[in-house]
Amino acid sequence: MTIKIKSKLAAVKGAATICAIAAAAAMLAACSTSKPPATVPMDLPSAYREAPASADGWTVAMPADAAERGTWWRIYQDARLDALVAQASADSPTLAIALQRVKQARAVAGLADADRGFQLGVGFGPTRSGDNTGDATQWRAQLNASYEVDLFGRLSDLSRAAALDAAGQEAAYRSVLLALQADVAQNYFALRAIDSELDVLAKTVLLRRDSLRLTRLRYDNGDTSELDVAQADAELATTLADEEALSNQRATRDHALAVLLGKAPADFTLEVAQLATTGVPVPAGLPSELLQRRPDIAQAQRDVAANSARIGAAKAAFFPSLSLTASGGYASSQLHNLFESSSKSWILGPLVGTMLNLPLLDGGHNRSELALADARYAASVAGYRQTVLTALQDVENNLNALQSLARQIGYEEDAVRAAGKAAALADSRYRNGSASYFEVIDAQRTSLAAQRARSQLAGARAMASVGLIRALGGGWGAVASSDTAALF
Repeated sequence: MTIKIKSKLAAVKGAATICAIAAAAAMLAACSTSKPPATVPMDLPSAYREAPASADGWTVAMPADAAERGTWWRIYQDARLDALVAQASADSPTLAIALQRVKQARAVAGLADADRGFQLGVGFGPTRSGDNTGDATQWRAQLNASYEVDLFGRLSDLSRAAALDAAGQEAAYRSVLLALQADVAQNYFALRAIDSELDVLAKTVLLRRDSLRLTRLRYDNGDTSELDVAQADAELATTLADEEALSNQRATRDHALAVLLGKAPADFTLEVAQLATTGVPVPAGLPSELLQRRPDIAQAQRDVAANSARIGAAKAAFFPSLSLTASGGYASSQLHNLFESSSKSWILGPLVGTMLNLPLLDGGHNRSELALADARYAASVAGYRQTVLTALQDVENNLNALQSLARQIGYEEDAVRAAGKAAALADSRYRNGSASYFEVIDAQRTSLAAQRARSQLAGARAMASVGLIRALGGGWGAVASSDTAALF
């Protein structure tokens, strides 16, 4: 009977072993460590719709986010702008935060790499144990070593994902840097355009004061009515109010520029000067490859690749893991005898648990991890496509804005000349008594509006040129190939 019972127990154990092996085989057969593609194909146009015509055609775009963007702001030939961009690049807290994020991501990548390496440590301490016969203290001094064999690429995929995350943070840093430089340039040009408008208003205030003085003199001599005096007084007050409102806009822009430079608004004020730039001409045949330098596109691409690697790591979790461990040193019940040759000890194999581990039942943990990785990958693919489309939109918008603003400025120049001539003729007719004061006021209003519009359009064109450079990820031509300081 004893033999029969043992036989039945052995059969049960054998059947359980066979079931476990079958379950493991089925799981391995149903799973693969293959990863989705790390790059995303995009059906993109071969040229920008709003770009100037070119007979040379376009080149095929290739990733080039590490390419030099050059000191693109020097194309405006403004020494004050050069100094402001340099100061912002050195002192901006926003840029400092982005740099620390790069360092954090690199540290995480270092941790992932460390998990793939050989681990070695040393330990020392007592162990107290006992049973019904008594108790004893065991002293140990030992060297521990461990290494996990990367059988199915889980560790290498995690390491690759962490490295891609770090590269993505470097691209994010370049995005912040480019955005910072562009914001400084755009705020600078906005301030200069406001200064040009304020100059027009200051001259208009002098003109309004002179007109009010003349109107009062004519009223005192009985040559005009009190209505003209009231109208002249109202026009002066309105112009002064416009000047004050524009001064408030300048202060707001000035404060924003101070923060971009890493300064408190109370510690910085940009000196008054009129807008001198005439804009930047866009070369014909602007190469499509410039768009590939956009750091946000590079970051989105690396996010796709990192999530692809994480899918591989999540799939590898379904497979066995192999850990090799060893320990060697001294063990003794007496501390003074610990380092004698008779106290030597060693262990080869797993110190805790088993060497080869295969998950059988985990409550769906690994499947949920894989589903999470799949969802993150799909989201990053959609995010990459959206980033590329937004980048194309940015380029098209700024190209169109530059062309439209150039035409508007040409029309406005004509308007300024015509309005100035009309204002001079109306003033002359009024002084000779051939026209009413309403005619003078109307002509002066038109002239003032045209001059202010010209200043606004010039500032908008300068800002749009910066917007195009930002949309393309940097400058072009000789400026783009100039030397650039290392980012890190």
